[in-house]
Amino acid sequence: MNIIIYSMLKLTCQILWEVCVVKCTKMTDSKYFTTTKKGEIYELKSELNNDKKEKKKEAVKKVIASMTVGKDVSALFPDVVNCMQTDNLELKKLVYLYLMNYAKSQPDMAIMAVNTFVKDCEDPNPLIRALAVRTMGCIRVDKITEYLCEPLRKCLKDEDPYVRKTAAVCVAKLYDISSGLVEDQGFLDQLKDLLSDSNPMVVANAVAALSEINESSPTGSPLVELNTNTINKLLTALNECTEWGQVFILDSLSNYSPKDEREAQSICERITPRLAHANAAVVLSAVKVLMKMMEILAGDTEFCGTLSKKLAPPLVTLLSSEPEVQYVALRNINLIVQKRPDILKHEMKVFFVKYNDPIYVKLEKLDIMIRLASQANIAQVLSELKEYATEVDVDFVRKAVRAIGRCAIKVEPSAERCVSTLLDLIQTKTKVNYVVQEAIVVIKDIFRKYPNKYESIISTLCENLDTLDEPEARASMIWIIGEYAERIDNADELLDSFLEGFADENAQVQLQLLTAVVKLFLKRPAHTQALVQHVLSLATQDSDNPDLRDRGFIYWRLLSTDPAAAKEVVLADKPLISEETDLLEPTLLDELICHISSLASVYHKPPTAFVEGRSAGIRKSLPARQGSADETGTAQPESTVIPNQESLIGDLLSMDIGSTMPPAPISQPTSNVDLLLGGPADISVTPSTTGLLGDIFGLQTTPTMYSPPKVCWLPAEKGKGLEIWGTFTRRSGQMHMDLSFTNKAMQAMNGFAIQFNKNSFGVAPAAPLAIGALQPSQTLETTLTLNTSGPVQRMDPLNNLQVAIKNNVDVFYYACPIPIQILFSEEGQLEKRFFLTTWKDIPAANEVQYTITDVKFTSDQISTKMAHNNIFTIAKRTVEGQDMLYQSLKTTNNIWVLLELKMQPGSSTSTLKRLEVQLSRKSNEDQSTSILYTFLFVIM
Repeated sequence: MNIIIYSMLKLTCQILWEVCVVKCTKMTDSKYFTTTKKGEIYELKSELNNDKKEKKKEAVKKVIASMTVGKDVSALFPDVVNCMQTDNLELKKLVYLYLMNYAKSQPDMAIMAVNTFVKDCEDPNPLIRALAVRTMGCIRVDKITEYLCEPLRKCLKDEDPYVRKTAAVCVAKLYDISSGLVEDQGFLDQLKDLLSDSNPMVVANAVAALSEINESSPTGSPLVELNTNTINKLLTALNECTEWGQVFILDSLSNYSPKDEREAQSICERITPRLAHANAAVVLSAVKVLMKMMEILAGDTEFCGTLSKKLAPPLVTLLSSEPEVQYVALRNINLIVQKRPDILKHEMKVFFVKYNDPIYVKLEKLDIMIRLASQANIAQVLSELKEYATEVDVDFVRKAVRAIGRCAIKVEPSAERCVSTLLDLIQTKTKVNYVVQEAIVVIKDIFRKYPNKYESIISTLCENLDTLDEPEARASMIWIIGEYAERIDNADELLDSFLEGFADENAQVQLQLLTAVVKLFLKRPAHTQALVQHVLSLATQDSDNPDLRDRGFIYWRLLSTDPAAAKEVVLADKPLISEETDLLEPTLLDELICHISSLASVYHKPPTAFVEGRSAGIRKSLPARQGSADETGTAQPESTVIPNQESLIGDLLSMDIGSTMPPAPISQPTSNVDLLLGGPADISVTPSTTGLLGDIFGLQTTPTMYSPPKVCWLPAEKGKGLEIWGTFTRRSGQMHMDLSFTNKAMQAMNGFAIQFNKNSFGVAPAAPLAIGALQPSQTLETTLTLNTSGPVQRMDPLNNLQVAIKNNVDVFYYACPIPIQILFSEEGQLEKRFFLTTWKDIPAANEVQYTITDVKFTSDQISTKMAHNNIFTIAKRTVEGQDMLYQSLKTTNNIWVLLELKMQPGSSTSTLKRLEVQLSRKSNEDQSTSILYTFLFVIM
């Protein structure tokens, strides 16, 4: 019994103990799940709703601090918005800052702030009005954009200039959000009106906003056509703006092309004082405008010379700034020196390198020194360069040694002195390895520039063979040995020493070694046969390099089949290397001059090379130089701009593709008189100028419109393997461009597209280019139908057509002449009575006469051949033994030309009159003049 009672008591105690333990455990864990604190967001929420202004402001500051370090405080959006209703400017700024950050993630809640914006835009305090309109522009929420239009419209007309200038920038921000809304609401017109504002800062901000909108505009067309009145207003505001306002205005002025030299000179006089500004950005922007205006001014005037002298001091002053500003200035000066070296030709000393210059400044100064080197200062330059070659910075020393060689190539009278300097560097007691190797590389270029002049130093160079360990230096030395093998007694031994490690050599060295040994064999075949067989075996059997192997096989076949031909190929005269191999292409240089003081001028790349989107399609170029001509009296080619590849083709009007144009079928008359503006009535045309006329009249056997034979428009070397031949035809009343595409590259080409530039007749493709994949060595024929619905722009010559072809490889540009006869319509025959009436009514101002000599065709032959080319004979008369033909033609642009042809023995007199029939929007004075002008020079 006691045992039972004991057991029961023990079990009861154990149960009670377990219950207590469990209960105590539960009470211990619960503390982790309960707290008296409500959390940071809750605390901020309560503080934001506090009645005390100071507490509320401190709470907003805490919210902004949390937002700044990356914490998500968007849950407090309604509470922060409630704080907008305050007179405290500091608190309002903080709330607006919060709104700008979170409005996009809380668009529905952001609508709550609209009423406050509207109210703040009517606040008596202009600072609050400006703050409201600035914040409105930064809130990128489509739902509330329309609500902000009316407050913005009021702020654009605000009485306070600070509000107006802020509103001007807001328009640009709003345009980025919704361009259609800005245009529909008339904000652009209001922005243009601000250009006439009395406050200069408002004008500057309006200019900045319009420039921003222009860049982001999808069409790229300017919103404001700058005219004389607008320019005067901008120049007036320029003197009173802040420094950044001046930059905006100057950048806008750089896009303006004056009507004449007088206006350009006036603009230069008013901008020149900006060159003395303390801000480097203002100075460079002023230089950019002046560089453009100098293209319009005649280069030989006293004013232009004085202006060039004024540009030098501010540019020199920029080089006394901190290194970063110096570098930007030097990159811009590099462009200026390439365009106009005369500006800084007397300032060589400022580009001498200082011991404490950073390496990037040193290298840039060195580059400019070479560009400014001339016979007058070459002694100074060489002395400096020789000193630089003893520096400790390897990259700088290498460039200094290479600069000596460039000076020898550029300044021919100093070549001997440069070679002597290089020899001094090679023969120094210390013999710095990289100096010797760099000197050998540049001496090879000097040999190319001056053949058979400095070969006496070859023995000195050969003494340093053991020190050459860089591929470029070894390749240069091998080239020298091979090129002058007949003058080096042990040339075979020297080349054989390089063959010992042939497999380990760089590909550049291997290729040069192969060519050098073949040259040696051709010059000394008796003693070097084993050597050439050895190197050919190494190149063709033991090498994995396809370039080396292919060259080896070519040499082997040449030597085994026709040694004489091999000698002509391998030992042919080398073309002389150019003086300046590192100059920017003229088209790119002109564009970069238009971007002075921007990032493009530092990178030396057009903006489209590193900027995507906004301004990708906008290209700039300098205007055509007024009165510039070469020694023969012919005009210099215009500056060019490389169009944007992403958009296929930009505006090609000033592209310098004259070098790729095939010869024109006729030569221009030697007279410089503009026939449309007055001049002699009778002009003799030589047989050479009637080439096309002869073709039309009698050099064809079929009664069809004359079509020139296909010519090469794009050679393979300029088209990266793509070769294009083409011609123009007119068939069944339609113009066509017949094209032959040949792929001479090693890769397939596809994705072809074509686009024409603006031209004198509005010729444009009527359909896309229909051509598929073009395999290597394949030729495809295609026909492109044309119409005259494209944009019209007078070209020089008038029948010039600039074309761009795009494929998967690149975009290629070429120009070709449009045969004028393909523009003659089949509907060009007038009724006889109407012809006679019209002929009498056309004023004498529309009449031009020509005398054509050496005509060997009868009037009937001429009438027949002209009819084949849509020039129709209306009537024929014989007066005093002379045949008189009355003819008419009509172009596809609806321009009528009436012709009277008086046939005399051995010559004829042609009288042409133009009649304009306004059937097309393109039938305007300029176009009819262009067509008639082309007709005179091409047909007659």
